[in-house]
Amino acid sequence: MDAVAITTNKPAWIDLSSPDPAASGEFYSKLFGWQLQASPNPQYGGYVVAQVGGKDVAGIGPKMMAEAPTAWSIYIGTNDADALSAKIQAAGGKVIVPTMDVGDQGRMAVFQDPAGAFISAWQPRAMTGFRTNVPGSFGWAELSARGIGKVVPFYAAVFGWGSKQSEMGEGQPPYTEFLLGGDSIAGGMEMNPMVPAGVPNYWLVYFKVGDVDASFRKAIEAGAKEMLAPMDFAGGRFAILSDPQGATFGLLKTNPR
Repeated sequence: MDAVAITTNKPAWIDLSSPDPAASGEFYSKLFGWQLQASPNPQYGGYVVAQVGGKDVAGIGPKMMAEAPTAWSIYIGTNDADALSAKIQAAGGKVIVPTMDVGDQGRMAVFQDPAGAFISAWQPRAMTGFRTNVPGSFGWAELSARGIGKVVPFYAAVFGWGSKQSEMGEGQPPYTEFLLGGDSIAGGMEMNPMVPAGVPNYWLVYFKVGDVDASFRKAIEAGAKEMLAPMDFAGGRFAILSDPQGATFGLLKTNPR
């Protein structure tokens, strides 16, 4: 579906908070073939929208605070960001950036779930969603958490997500799929115990690509660092990298259904 319509309680937008938005834009444009559109309006602070085939797929902007992480953010669609903020606090989460207007585009807020992972919300006005069906666009969102079973009820309470678990093989923790209306919309897994204790729980953005191995090599050549080399899973093939500015992202190709 070549749709840009927003869907409540599903991923609705992604953007990158970068210490060097121009360098980040150059990296991802080379990797995914993005066309970058910068708003001339100073109220948007140099925020750039990336497009594929003339349709919005992601945003890149400067870090709002120097201490903020260099990271991709996932926005979940909502029709009432203020009511969602109240639900998140009632369910044990925290409001990090209170609901705010983004020009005439919509309203946003940033939260932390009870385990500390950041998750954002988007209430649309002029900007109603993003393209997700083509290479270079959003492919999947995945939560890595210590004690993921403790936060599954939180996402059920605030977004109405159901969940199912799939066994991943001997010695591996099960994989959680978050469901909305019976459809898998995101995933989650227990954080690898090898990850240093100082690394917080986090949501990871995967980008859809036509060839994971070729895109992985292209990213490395452009200055990215390997986090997890390309490997197969039951539904396709994936890899994880850190971009030249330090943001982690994934590459994903799923098998035809």
